[in-house]
Amino acid sequence: MSELKKPTAGWSRQEIARRVALDIPDGAYVNLGIGMPELVAHYVPEGREFIFQTENGLLGMGPAPAPGTEDPELINAGKKPVTAIPGAAYFHHGDSFTMIRGGHIDICVLGAMQVSASGDLANWSTGDADAIPAVGGAMDLVAGVKSIWVVSQHTTKKGEPKIVSECTFPLTGKGVVDRIYTNLAVIDVAPEGLTVTELAPGVTMEEVREKTGTQLIDGREAREPAAPSSKQ
Repeated sequence: MSELKKPTAGWSRQEIARRVALDIPDGAYVNLGIGMPELVAHYVPEGREFIFQTENGLLGMGPAPAPGTEDPELINAGKKPVTAIPGAAYFHHGDSFTMIRGGHIDICVLGAMQVSASGDLANWSTGDADAIPAVGGAMDLVAGVKSIWVVSQHTTKKGEPKIVSECTFPLTGKGVVDRIYTNLAVIDVAPEGLTVTELAPGVTMEEVREKTGTQLIDGREAREPAAPSSKQ
């Protein structure tokens, strides 16, 4: 009989999404990227309201509908069925990007292939010949949204670090990431360097350092409440 593998310590995808939602201020305007970021819409803390915006033209997106109640004409940017909260507004795709480019969105939660020590983000291509041909709306989001938060597994499926000294994949934006949430830790991109502010249950600082491709600062005693930061 084969030996059972020990479960990996840390947060699940759903727990990462819930952890992100805890840091979003009440009343914030938030854009969610495709994939794991979409889960954040399911974990709005009681007593708070987030106004979710999608690039395809919806302000006031709610969580995914119950099975069997989907409206095929009500989807998010990832083409997944969503709901709309009372007071939601629909508008042209171009108007959506005017909101984004004009700095009217407080927080964007995005996935990542790599994040560098200085907050550079690579999240659209590996640079391979058969990779997707263009960056799409992600470049507008990282340039126009006030604060960029990344959600990601800490390493690739092969165990390679996704948080590195310098990105080797094509960049989405330079110095744009403010905070990183992984299955192992919460990490702020600070002027003095990448700073770990929280560890997932069962995870040690030594383990996080071993699985990170750059230097980390242990700042767990110095964390201040999160707030959107305006990019200049």
